[in-house]
Amino acid sequence: MAGSDELALLTAVELIALIRSRAVSPVQIIESHRDAYDALNPTLNAIVTETFDAAIEEARRAERQLSRDEDVGPLHGLPLAVKDSIETAGVRTTYGSPLYRDHVPASDALHVTRLRTAGAILVGKTNTPEFEAGINTRNPLFGQTLNPWNLELGCGGSSGGAAVALAAGMCALADGTDHGGSIRIPASVTGVVGFRPSPGRVPLHPSKWVFDPFSVPGPLARSARDVALMVSVMAGPDTRIPISLSDSGAALAESSTAARSWRVAWTPDLGGLFAVDPEVASVAGAAAHRFADLGCAIEYASPDWTDAREIIEPLRAFRTAIVTEDLRTRTDGPSNPFLRQFIERAADLPLVDVARAEGRRSAYWERTASFFSRFDLLLLPTTPWTAFPKDEEFPASVGGRSMGGIVEAILATYAVTIAGLPALSIPCGLTSAGLPVGLQIVGGWHADADALRAG
Repeated sequence: MAGSDELALLTAVELIALIRSRAVSPVQIIESHRDAYDALNPTLNAIVTETFDAAIEEARRAERQLSRDEDVGPLHGLPLAVKDSIETAGVRTTYGSPLYRDHVPASDALHVTRLRTAGAILVGKTNTPEFEAGINTRNPLFGQTLNPWNLELGCGGSSGGAAVALAAGMCALADGTDHGGSIRIPASVTGVVGFRPSPGRVPLHPSKWVFDPFSVPGPLARSARDVALMVSVMAGPDTRIPISLSDSGAALAESSTAARSWRVAWTPDLGGLFAVDPEVASVAGAAAHRFADLGCAIEYASPDWTDAREIIEPLRAFRTAIVTEDLRTRTDGPSNPFLRQFIERAADLPLVDVARAEGRRSAYWERTASFFSRFDLLLLPTTPWTAFPKDEEFPASVGGRSMGGIVEAILATYAVTIAGLPALSIPCGLTSAGLPVGLQIVGGWHADADALRAG
């Protein structure tokens, strides 16, 4: 039997096999992850509200179900951490803001209900920047989350607490949300797996914008198979979210079939759209070319996404105006400078700028569709940089180029968001400084299963 430390770092698929064979009990699994939380969270600050006592009781009920040979869900007994911006019944949900310091929702978000119905056990809420805005996970309520690979570095964001909790063995599964890269970025810089599903694949309810094509909930875990299993439970239509996709998502769990004879495009920088650290490009490029071992045809190619930033800036402000309407008139509004920047921009945003950006996004999609008529996958670095110092909001420079702001620093992920495509970040190696590099695997339109299989 694995020891406590070993249990805490096994994949979810491995833990499920141990539970089903009765080699390990759900209580032992929760306790092993609690041990990791007790030992590491005081330093890392990944989980900001823990629920391990309640989780132990729930694990005991899960054990009794197994002893009675009852039918159980596919995630039975697995410890789950939920982002502090996602609602959880009876458990504090603050959005990383002092404005919601004591907010306790009455019900779970839709995908949390689905995960818990499938047997996952809530062990806590994970840290996020205030109202999920930013790529350094810190806020005025709970402070900084640190990177377990180097405590002088940040962990990305905005789902940084989720990624660190997984990397440190505090949970087996975690959820996040991804707008400009908020699942993929922290997954990349902490060495775990994160998946941005197609918009509508995993409905977000409650939501202030039920037609939101940009921000999506998704899974983080320690392997691509774990992520595929988790998203198969999270996915499925809901009439309250009109953009939700009609298929159940059950087939996404069957992601073990290798990608063979696929046409695969590799680009280190999307045709020069963003600067990239040479070592990151080298590590990710070596991983991308491993697809040739599977019989894939690899070609150096990129979609024409040269105007991504011109599309992003007005549309991000437009979305901000919708989802922060209740914050704009508050005198005690959010302190997050990145969020305030877009709240203020939204107040003066001409309608013609939004219309022009949407028109550009239509042409952007037509070029994307043409590209994916020739390729099955697009591969590129998830982040063109590794984890940056904990006191910075974004990396100051990348590959010798100064970064003018957060949006410029995250074009590798944000350009994919604007195209509306599914994307998986998977660890693909370490730099000479021992820091993780993520490979971003992008599928075509609604081709979530392709990205997962490739992972």
